[in-house]
Order: sequence, then C-alpha cells, then structure tokens
Amino acid sequence: MQSSSGVWRALLLLGLLVSTGVAMADDAARQAAIDRLMQRYDGDVPGASLLVLKDGRALVRRGYGRADLENGVAAGADTNYRLASVSKQFTAAAVLLLAQDGALSIDDPVKRWLPSLPPVADAITLRHLLAHTSGVLDYEDLMGASWQGQIRDAGVLALLEREDRLYFAPGSLYRYSNSGYALLALVVERASGMDFPAFLRTRIFAPLGMRDTLAYVAGGADVPHRAWGYSQAGQGWERTDQNIYSAVLGDGGIYSNIEDLARWDAAWYDGRLFDDATRAQALGRQVQVASEPEATWYGFGWRVADGRQWHNGESIGFRNSLVRWPERRLTVVLLSNRNDPTPYETALAIGALFLDEIPPGRR
Repeated sequence: MQSSSGVWRALLLLGLLVSTGVAMADDAARQAAIDRLMQRYDGDVPGASLLVLKDGRALVRRGYGRADLENGVAAGADTNYRLASVSKQFTAAAVLLLAQDGALSIDDPVKRWLPSLPPVADAITLRHLLAHTSGVLDYEDLMGASWQGQIRDAGVLALLEREDRLYFAPGSLYRYSNSGYALLALVVERASGMDFPAFLRTRIFAPLGMRDTLAYVAGGADVPHRAWGYSQAGQGWERTDQNIYSAVLGDGGIYSNIEDLARWDAAWYDGRLFDDATRAQALGRQVQVASEPEATWYGFGWRVADGRQWHNGESIGFRNSLVRWPERRLTVVLLSNRNDPTPYETALAIGALFLDEIPPGRR
C-alpha cells in the first residue's frame, strides 16, 4: 500500500502535469492564432517584426517575411524599421527631459527658441506643439509639387517663417501636426546645444542600451540591419523606402527594432529617464481627440484611452504600431516594411490573446 506522503506526491505530480498540459495547449493555441494574424507578412514578401512583452518578459519575439526582398534577407528581432510617427514619443521625451533638467519649460513660447517665426506664432507654446493644439500649418501642404530633394526640420522652419497664418488660435483645437514636431526637434537643438540625433543618442538611446536605434541622417551613420520599405505594385512589390518628407527627424525619422523598443518600454515603468511628474505629463490626457469608437486623448507623443497607450507610424514603405496596456504590464510592438496595412488592429488582436479575459481556446 502506498504511503500517504507518496499519494500526496503522486497527486501533486498529476496536478503539475495537468496544469502544464493546459498551459502548453493554451500556448499552442495562442501561437497558432498569432500566426494566422501575421500570415500576410510571412513568406517572400515585405515582412514584420513582432514583440509581445508581459511583466517585462518577451513572450513573443520574432520576424516574418523579408526585410530586404532583393537580397532575400529575413526580418528578425534585430531588424531596424523606420518608425515614422512612433518617433514622436522620442521627440516629446527629449523636450520633457530638458524640462526635467530645467533647461526649458513646456510653457515657453516657441519664439523664445525659434524667434524667426512670424508674429502669428507669438501665442504658441511648446505645450501646444507637444499636444498638436498649435494650429501651425502642415509643411507638406506648403512645399508644392516642384520641391526638389528632401526637406529637413530646418526646411520646415523656413517654410513656416513665410506664413503669418494658422489653422486656428493656439490651444483652441486639436489638429495632428508633423510641422509641430519638426519645430520641437529644433527646440531641442537650441536648448541643449546638441544636434537632435546626438541628443537622442546621449540622453535616451545610450542610457537605455538601445544600441541600434538612431535618428537617421543620409550621409551619417548607417542603419544596422536595415529594413527597406516597399509598396505593392500590381502582383508584386516595389521598393519605396524614402520620399521628400523622409528626412524630417522630429516627426518620424527614427529607426529602431523590437529588441531596443523593449528597453524603451521598460523605461516607462522605472526612474532611469523620467521622474513621476514627467511620466504623468507624457502619458496624461492633454487634449481629447476622439469620442468614437472610444474616448481618446493625446498626451505628449502618445495616444491614450482607458487602460491603453499607443502610437502608430505611417510613412512611405513602413507601417508600425506600439501598444501598451500598462495596468496589465502588457506591450505589443508590430513593425512592418510595407505601405499597407496599418497594423494597429492586428496589434490589438494579438494583445487580446494575452489579456486573460477570454480563455485562449474560446477566442
């Protein structure tokens, strides 16, 4: 007859085997669901890199498809994509770090730092630029069809210097503004005495160990493990990696990968870069931008809804999403080197697989 202690050991082992089997079944179902969601990126097509973080641990970290079609280079965890407007959270963070240092105030008039702007900009503050409530004109609409070469952040300023008009009075409305974030990059340079890529590298990327992340300037440092952007053309794909807007840094010029963005995500939970007040400003509800299909606000470089923070990035050849559920310590990053689709809905669907409200087998 088996001893009572042996029975208990057997029961404990049985329970462990059963629970492990359930976990393995759930993990398999979840991975199968992810592969279905990511199917369009798989194979000999422009691809994507996917990261799922839970409690600071990478549960999914993998690439799909190709980073470089011409040379058959697979997308992976170290593939660097142009972040497009996901870059805005880094530009906002740079301004907030300078405010945290006391080098500037987010309520400074922008003309304290960029005095060449016309009189109509007198009432615009850095806060307005950060929250897209400045009313400054879109530089894309000011360039004209005959523009030669790529515009840079300083070129955006030059265009706005000639326009003594706004879309609306500063602070009265919300309108998403790439121009505003180009101006913020120039403010960072004026207030820090460093060029924008160097400030990002010195104050954000290096301290966090984001070794492969950079604000890309043609003729400067190469992008390591670079993904090239593509657009669908007929039944195939054509490389569409850059256009006339792609050299503006403040609104979208940063390249990064899912490995480095895991480090960026971690920085929002600790004090390595930001104090509590700075974090609250960046992720706070600065201005409401939508009520349908859900109430949504803009922080400083982040969109915010109940329980969720995110930003998408769209530029020629790239579509990206970074979504955080901070109360659940869950983050999904999905970076892709193709012109369509924006992967936000896919990122939400992948996040739902890890939110535990619905058992994986019933999704």
